[in-house]
Amino acid sequence: MAVLDPKLNDKQREAVLYLDGPALVLAGAGSGKTRVITQKIAYLLQECHYDAQRVLALTFTNKAAREMRERLSSVLNRGQMKGLFVGTFHSLGLRFLRQEAEHAGLKPRFSIMDAHDSFAVVQDLLHSTDRGRIFTAQQQISLWKNALLDPDRAAAHVKTTAQEEALRIFYSYEATLRAYQAVDFDDLVRLPAMLMRDDEAIAARWQQQVHYLLVDEYQDTNVCQYEWVRQLVQPRAQFTVVGDDDQAIYAWRGATVENLQRLKEDFPELRLIKLEQNYRSVQRILQAANQVIKNNPVIFGKSLWSDLGYGQEIHIEDCPNERAEAEWVCFELMQERTMRQARWRDFAVLYRSNHQARVLEQFLRQYRIPYVLTGGQSFFAKAEIRDVLAYLRLLANTDDDPAFIRALTHPRKGVGEVTLQRLGVFASGQDSSLWEALPSFLLSTELPTVQREALEGFRNFILRMLGEVECRGEQAASFLHRLVSAIEYEHYLFDRYDERPAQARWQNVLDLIEWLQRKAVEDDLSVLEIVQHVSLVSLLENNEGDEEPDAVQLSTLHAAKGLEFPHVFLVGVEEGLLPHLGREDEELPEDERPALLVKRIEEERRLMYVGITRAQRTLRLSWCQRRRQGREDVVRERSRFVDEMFVQEEGQKEPEPAKTPDDYLAELKSLFD
Repeated sequence: MAVLDPKLNDKQREAVLYLDGPALVLAGAGSGKTRVITQKIAYLLQECHYDAQRVLALTFTNKAAREMRERLSSVLNRGQMKGLFVGTFHSLGLRFLRQEAEHAGLKPRFSIMDAHDSFAVVQDLLHSTDRGRIFTAQQQISLWKNALLDPDRAAAHVKTTAQEEALRIFYSYEATLRAYQAVDFDDLVRLPAMLMRDDEAIAARWQQQVHYLLVDEYQDTNVCQYEWVRQLVQPRAQFTVVGDDDQAIYAWRGATVENLQRLKEDFPELRLIKLEQNYRSVQRILQAANQVIKNNPVIFGKSLWSDLGYGQEIHIEDCPNERAEAEWVCFELMQERTMRQARWRDFAVLYRSNHQARVLEQFLRQYRIPYVLTGGQSFFAKAEIRDVLAYLRLLANTDDDPAFIRALTHPRKGVGEVTLQRLGVFASGQDSSLWEALPSFLLSTELPTVQREALEGFRNFILRMLGEVECRGEQAASFLHRLVSAIEYEHYLFDRYDERPAQARWQNVLDLIEWLQRKAVEDDLSVLEIVQHVSLVSLLENNEGDEEPDAVQLSTLHAAKGLEFPHVFLVGVEEGLLPHLGREDEELPEDERPALLVKRIEEERRLMYVGITRAQRTLRLSWCQRRRQGREDVVRERSRFVDEMFVQEEGQKEPEPAKTPDDYLAELKSLFD
C-alpha cells in the first residue's frame, strides 16, 4: 500500500514531506494533526529509512500516545515499529533517568513519588491538615520546578505570603526526596533537562540517539519541556512540532504559549505550515470560534474553515438560575434525541468549573437521562456518597465485603486495621463473607474489650436495620433519614474536616438522601429496590469496557480538549465563570494586576474557543441571570465572549425566547401524534 494517505490535503501533505529543517505545524481544531504526525513517522521509516530507534514522538497523555501507536500499527508492521518511541515526556524522562541515574545522584532503583505521595510529604513539612493550603504549596513547588527554578532561584520570584510558605518548605521537600532516593513527577522532565544543559557528555550521548523528534500539542509545553526539546534536537534541528496557539489553556500548570514564539527566535529557519481546513464542524460554528479568538493577540494567525455546510443557528438561552438552566438542558436533550433519532452519547454538556456539575447531575438523574462524567469527580465517586451507599449496599447484600469494610470504618467504629486483618483471615479460612464469619469470629477470638464491643455494636445495628429493608414509599424515605442520623455522619464530617469542606460534603449527602427519598415516594420503591436503582445509575460511571456507554457526556472544558461531539451544550457562559476571574492575584503589587488580568482573559478566551470547536453540528449556549454563590443568589451578566461570537455575522437573529416545560411537552406530544 502507498505510504501517504491519499486523503491528505495539500497542507497536510506538505507537513508530512518537509524534512529540510525544523517545522512548526500550526494545526487548528479538528484539522487532522494526529494523521499528520502518524503519516510523517511512517514516511520517515518507510521512505526515508530512518532507524526507528532514532525517531521519537512525544505526547502529553498516555491516551494520546496509545491512539498514535494504534494508528501507526495500521500503516507499519511490527518489525518497522521495533524500537520506535511513542510516549509522554514523563515516560521518556523515566527512561533517561534510568540510564543516567548515577549522574543525577540517584541509585539505579530510585523511587517515583506520585501526586498523593508528594502531597503527604508537603503535609508533613507544613504540619497542617488544611488540604487547600497543602495543595497550594504543592502546586507552587511544581510550577517552580516546571520553570527550571531550584529553591535558591525561586526565592527571587516570591511575591505573596503563600509563595513565601511554599519556598520555606521547598528546601526541605527537595532534601526529603534526596533522602528517600526518590523523584517526583516534575523531576522526570526537570532532571533530564538540567543534566543535558549542564553536562556536555550527557547531552551529546542523547542527541546522538535522537535523529528526528516529533512533539504533539506543543502549545502545552512548559519552560522545562521546551528546554529539554531544544537540547534534544541539537545540533541537527530535525524536528516537527504540532500545536495550536489558540488552544493553549494550561497556564495554571506552567504551560506557556510563548514557547511557540521562542521557536522562531531559537530556530530562525523554522518552516511554518498552517492547517486551517477543519474536518469536524460546520462553518457557522467555526465562524463563531474565529470571531472569538481574533480578539486575542495574534502570534501566527489562522482562520478555520470547513466544507461540511453552514449549519443551523447557534442558540443562546438566558435562564433565571442554575436550576432552570439544568432543566432547560434536560428538556432540550430529550427533545433533540427524539427529533433527531440520536443516541445519548451524541450529546455533551460542557462547563468551566466542576461545581457546575452538581445541579446538572441532579436533574439528569431526575429525568432518567444516562450520563457519564469526565474531568471531575462523579457524584457517586465522592467519598461521602460512597460511605452512605456502603450501608445500603450491605443491607441489600450482606456478603458484599467491600461494603462491609467501608461501613465499618466510615465513620470508624473503633475497630483497628489489625482486627480487620484477623477477621479477613478468619473469614477466608471459613470460606465465607466477613458478615457471615463475624459471629464465629467473636466467639472464638480473643479481642480487646473496645474492639469486641465495637464489632458487636456494628453487627446489632445492621441486624436492626435489616428488619426494615422491605419498607416502601414514605416508610423507605424516612428510613433513609434515620439511617444517616443513626451513624452520626454529620458529626463525623465536621470532626474530620474544616467547616467549609465539611459543609460541602454534608450537602452532598443531603442531596443524595433527598434524591433517594423522592425516588422512593414517586416510584413506591423499597430500600432494596432503591439500592438496585442506584447501582444501575452508577454502573455507567464505572463502565470500563472498550465500547462507550450510550450516555450524555458531562465534562469540564479543560477535560473536553481533544474530544468532539455532534451536539454540544456550553452552560454557564457568564462573567465571573467564563471568563473565570480568580483571586490568586490579590496579594500581588497593584501595578502587576492589570497585566495578569489581561493574560487571564486571553487564556479564558482560548478556553471558550476550545469549547465552541468541540461541536460538530449544533451548539447551544446558556447563562444565568442569577447564580447561587455560597448562601446567596448573585446577579450575573452574560459573558463578553457571547457578544464576540456574533460580531459581523450577517443575518444573526436575536435569541429565541426561553421555552417553558409545557412548550417542550407539547412538542414531544406532537411527535408521537
